[in-house]
Amino acid sequence: MVAAPGWTQVQEPDTLPEVEVLGTAADAWKQAPGVSIVTEEDLRNPPSNDLAEVLRRQPGVNLTGNSASGQRGNNRQIDIRGMGPENTLILIDGRPVNSRSSVRYGWRGERDTRGDMNWVPADAVERIEVLRGPAAARYGNGAAGGVVNIITKAVPEKLSGSATAYYLLPEDSRDGDARRATFSLAGPISEKLGFRINANVAKTDADAWDINRNHASTRTGIYAGTFPAGREGVRNRDIAGRLSLAPNADHSIDLDVAFSRQGNIYAGDTQNTNNFVVGTDGQLTPTSQKVFDVLGSETNRMYRSTYALTHKGRYAFGTSMAYLQYESTRNNRLGEGLAGGTEGLPSGEFTMSKLDTITAHGELSFPAGWGGRNHMVTVGAEWVEQKLNDRNSVTQKTDEAGSVPGIPDSGRDSKMSARIASLFLEDNIEIGNATILTPGVRVDHHDKVGINWSPSVNLSHYLTEQVTLKAGVARAYKAPNLYQLNPNYLLYSRGIGCWGAGGSCYLQGNADLDAETSINKELGIEFAGESLLAGLTYFHNDYRDKIEAGQTPVGQAIGGKGDYANANIFRWHNVPKAVISGLEGTVNWHITPALSWSNNFTYMIDSKNKTTGEQLSVIPKYTINSRLDWQASAALDVFASVTFYGRQKPNRLDYQGLEKTGEEMQSVSPYALVGIGGSYALDEDVTLSAGVNNLFDKRLYRKGNAVGVNNPRTIYGAGAATYNEPGRAFYVSLNARF
Repeated sequence: MVAAPGWTQVQEPDTLPEVEVLGTAADAWKQAPGVSIVTEEDLRNPPSNDLAEVLRRQPGVNLTGNSASGQRGNNRQIDIRGMGPENTLILIDGRPVNSRSSVRYGWRGERDTRGDMNWVPADAVERIEVLRGPAAARYGNGAAGGVVNIITKAVPEKLSGSATAYYLLPEDSRDGDARRATFSLAGPISEKLGFRINANVAKTDADAWDINRNHASTRTGIYAGTFPAGREGVRNRDIAGRLSLAPNADHSIDLDVAFSRQGNIYAGDTQNTNNFVVGTDGQLTPTSQKVFDVLGSETNRMYRSTYALTHKGRYAFGTSMAYLQYESTRNNRLGEGLAGGTEGLPSGEFTMSKLDTITAHGELSFPAGWGGRNHMVTVGAEWVEQKLNDRNSVTQKTDEAGSVPGIPDSGRDSKMSARIASLFLEDNIEIGNATILTPGVRVDHHDKVGINWSPSVNLSHYLTEQVTLKAGVARAYKAPNLYQLNPNYLLYSRGIGCWGAGGSCYLQGNADLDAETSINKELGIEFAGESLLAGLTYFHNDYRDKIEAGQTPVGQAIGGKGDYANANIFRWHNVPKAVISGLEGTVNWHITPALSWSNNFTYMIDSKNKTTGEQLSVIPKYTINSRLDWQASAALDVFASVTFYGRQKPNRLDYQGLEKTGEEMQSVSPYALVGIGGSYALDEDVTLSAGVNNLFDKRLYRKGNAVGVNNPRTIYGAGAATYNEPGRAFYVSLNARF
């Protein structure tokens, strides 16, 4: 579904804004360009064990890696409008989630992470709001692609609860099955005090360790017979609570506390083919035992805890919202190498990175009548402090390739930090009876990068009672991450990963990076009839200063051994220009009171680095989602859905800047996933749901990374075939309310 730009509207504290004072908040507001809404019903039928799988059916949303490398190919995350997962800001109740930032950032722009979408179970969610393009710019750092705001259920007026059991059984036993149990209880404690508590235990098994055997790209020599890993599994344990105090009708105070533990179930190296590793003598040594020893066990465990205090106020002159949040992430995982083929191969010891983030946010909204027009003004401020300590990230040795000037060979400082102070101003202006204009500006000061200005303007004009024209433009930005800014963070390659094929090299953090920026524009038109909603949006992002691994050496290391001595030194650098553009559309038709048909599509016109011509990430050329819902009776509703994915093409250059050939240029052909299901109310309080995912068993296999290893012991690249799409699976869910 496509919805109206919430950023133009009066903001409720933990939701996207609405225009109430200006009188433009109608049921169809969520059908305009820029915002999609995933409702509680969408999450319930079919029931979901992974919120990312639900969101991938929204306009402009895909699951992909953060680059076109295909490394970590099965760790796909939410991508909005082709800007990459790192440009998608995840919020829970309007507050940022930063846990994935505790995971080391790799040479090709990937992290060994599942992202931040599974800290809240689906049963605890009231709705999910997805902002794309200009609508997301008001949220500042990291929202250049868009924002996903997960809104949890409020404290009800009466004591109530629910319990849900869910099970997913794949037809092929090599695919991992899934199960989940959740419980919630909420209600009043006294007239002015209420509570809510949610608990969740979930497990998704890993794919069979050899699921991709016989499907891998060509391997010769000592690599013959090797193959990449399938999807790893995950264990979730979550508990969250809220105390909600309403001292009077105009004020409320919420105290939120949440604890989560998320561990993987190892299915093999997520980055490389890890049957072998290069020894210190330059020879390949079998290391399959390192993999087999930990198959099926946890090799990384994320512990996340949050504490938040939120105040909402209503006054004679307007409304206010303020919150203070502390988020702590402890990322405990088996150490990985920082060089070549060992980047992704687990060692025998656990290491821990610690990330602490404090966010303070406040805003005030008030109506005004300046210039004879109705205004709704919002002013606000925000302060974010982030501290990261990752000792494993600074352990790359320099004895082989030489010392890097300016930093010590060992004992490098592993502590990283950043502070961002922000101010923002918006004015919702009613111009006549048919037009709303919303100018705004946000200014952020980053203690390492400096000042960034993010102006924006949005226009909504009603051509008729049923047809609305929407236009918006905004400047969004993303600060360099803490790894990219840290000169003590070194990655190393003996040559295969070095641009220009000039021998061994380092990639070093760069404290002089600029922030990434993007001028996001969109133009849309929508029709809202009695039974039909339709819209079409064109979007265009001029992406500047994207941060990538450098392609020009900035110097050479001093000393070293043999052929690897005096390595070239590359640094993270800003790419001057990139462009992303495309179309999004929606058609929702209530055919009868009991039958409805909803459709949306995304078509990517462009997504490329203007310097190299390479695409920014591998996503389908088009995506079409279609779903038919039938309320067969008061107790029974059924649905059928299909998603079509267009061709996915790889980049044409390898890590050394050389043209790829053969298998490295293979595409993923268009394919479709069909699902059917339904739910039946056994009585007023118990609902049974069942269905089939991927009805026609369309499977994809991870064949390898996009780029191969070109030496006498060759692994050929797999082009775009870098992820697994699981086959047919059956699910059942039972929900009881009390």
